[in-house]
Amino acid sequence: MKPATRWVGLLGAALAATAAAATFGLASIDGWSADEITLLASIRLQELPPAPPDTSNAYEASPAAASLGRQIFFDRRFSGNGSVSCASCHEPDRQFQDGKPLGQGMGTGARRTMPVVGAGYSPFLFWDGRKDSLWAQALGPLEDPAEHGGSRLAYTHLLKSHYRAEYEAVFGALPELDRLPEDASPLGTREQRAAWRSMSEDARQQVSRVFANIGKALAAYQKTLRHGESRLDRYVDGLVDRDPRAFAQLSAQEKNGLRIFIGKGQCITCHNGPLLTDQHFHNTGVAPRHPGQPDPGRRAALARVRDDEFNCLGRFSDAQPEQCEELRFLATDDHAMASAFKTPGLRNVALRAPYMHAGQIATLTGVVRHYAAAPPAQAGHSELKPVRLSESEVRDLVAFLGTLSAVAGPVHPSN
Repeated sequence: MKPATRWVGLLGAALAATAAAATFGLASIDGWSADEITLLASIRLQELPPAPPDTSNAYEASPAAASLGRQIFFDRRFSGNGSVSCASCHEPDRQFQDGKPLGQGMGTGARRTMPVVGAGYSPFLFWDGRKDSLWAQALGPLEDPAEHGGSRLAYTHLLKSHYRAEYEAVFGALPELDRLPEDASPLGTREQRAAWRSMSEDARQQVSRVFANIGKALAAYQKTLRHGESRLDRYVDGLVDRDPRAFAQLSAQEKNGLRIFIGKGQCITCHNGPLLTDQHFHNTGVAPRHPGQPDPGRRAALARVRDDEFNCLGRFSDAQPEQCEELRFLATDDHAMASAFKTPGLRNVALRAPYMHAGQIATLTGVVRHYAAAPPAQAGHSELKPVRLSESEVRDLVAFLGTLSAVAGPVHPSN
């Protein structure tokens, strides 16, 4: 995924809004200057371009792949105990996350579940960016003992028994499995690893390719998920269109919170664009969940994504090496990434407590106070600088964040 491709649409939208402001002479509308309206226009949902194509997944635009991916997403059989599905942690009614401090599957994870809506815009996935595509991201939990806890060979058998026609219509024939164990993985239990070693290299590669295709089908489905229009979007539409009827979408308190968001609070520095994230990683001095045990974050993940067998440069990728720019030019020993974590998008943020990478802060009020105080980092170096916010301003900013809520779901719910 090329950064230029990802953001050219946003830049064009901002320039178009600037031109519109100049054309109509927007000196001040509802208290906002022309420059402020241009900035606000750049974060409304309608400025979001289509997600950039993932050249490592040749099937992401296939409706049949998305349909298969949707079925797998909700199927609890894709787990070691038959009780965990992707939707167990990414619940549609909870903005495709679970509302828990730490992910809970077959065990308890080390970090909070991230929403998957809009994830196709990111060049690196998870809080630490240890995966470089949406399909590779989908594979990680399937074999993680704390999440789905299954094995790639067991999943292949499951596909053959229950989804053979759907799979083969997209990806071609499944490999012959009659002579293979029922349960085997290079990452699982001692027994699963031993079974994996007993297989021929050709069989291991065939099964791993099926496993990769499961991820590609899941990614195709996840790319159909969209954010709904929020009150903020309708309000900004009214500013751009000079429609006073839309000005009541936000209260006076929420408008003041928006002003703090783009100004004094400096929130928009990282939470920008229609998804309200810069897609980067930052150390913001968030205390570790367990005192004295800081999470290394992005720095530790750099080598993991580089060495991942399912990355853009791997044998299961559909991309040409020159199309993997994000990975090819990745700096793998960046000290600035110590305890740095991904900037989460803020759409539906008021509905997604608790907050931070391990649910360390229970409320949005606590989050705003953390950023205003800018405490030093326990590991690495925090990028934050203190911001003087009164209690009234904290309340206003929290009120504004509530205007970002809307229904999220698939483009075609019938799929």
